Amino acid sequence: MFRKVFRFLYKSLLWFFVISIGLVVVYKWVPVVVTPLMVIRTVEQKIDGKDMVWKHDWESIDNISKNLQLAVICSEDQNFLNHHGFDMKAIEKALEFNKKGKRTRGASTISQQTAKNVFLWPHRSWLRKGLEAYFTFLIELIWSKERIIEVYLNSIEMGNGIYGAEAAAQHWFKRPAANLRQQEAAAIAAILPSPLRYRANPATNYIQGRKNWITRQMRFFGPLNYD
Repeated sequence: MFRKVFRFLYKSLLWFFVISIGLVVVYKWVPVVVTPLMVIRTVEQKIDGKDMVWKHDWESIDNISKNLQLAVICSEDQNFLNHHGFDMKAIEKALEFNKKGKRTRGASTISQQTAKNVFLWPHRSWLRKGLEAYFTFLIELIWSKERIIEVYLNSIEMGNGIYGAEAAAQHWFKRPAANLRQQEAAAIAAILPSPLRYRANPATNYIQGRKNWITRQMRFFGPLNYD
C-alpha cells in the first residue's frame, strides 16, 4: 500500500514538473490568450448576475508604448531589470513595515505577478505562494526580461473585464497601446494595485497623485534597456 501511494505521488510530481516546464517553454514564444484569472472573473460576473465582460487583445512588445512599459516598471518594480525574480530588499522592507501596523504591504515583483497571473489563481495561500516562487524561478530562467514584461502587459487585469495593454488603452483612452502618451500610461499604471476599484480616466485625486509620482519616477529612471 505504501509503495502504491509513493509511486502515485512520484508520478504525479514528475508529471507536474514535465507539464509546468513544458508550458513555460511554450509560452516563451506563444501568446497567452487566456489566464485563470480571466476565467475566474467571468464566472464571478455570471454568478453575480452582472454583464460578462472579457476584453483581451494580445499585442507584441513592439506594439506597446515604451511609456507604458516604463510606467509599470516605475510603479510596480523599479529593480525589475536587475533582480532574478525576487527583490530581497523590497521583501525585507515589507516585512518591517507589516510588523509596525495593521496595514500590509506586498513586495511582489513583476516576475512574480506574471507567474501568478499566467499559471495560478488570485487568492492568497501558502500553497499558491510556493507555486508562485517555483514558476517565477522558471520564467526568469527560461524567458528574457523583455518576454516577461510582454506577457505581464498582455495578461494583467486593468479594469472590469479589461485584460492587457491593448484592451486597457482602448477602454480608458480610445487609442492603441502603441500610441499611449506618458500621462495616459502613468494613469493605467496608477490603477494596477486595485484595477476593479480605481479608474484611469477620469482620474480621482488619489490616482492623479499616483500619476504625478509615476511620471516623476519615469523621468528619473531613464531609457529602458532589456539587454
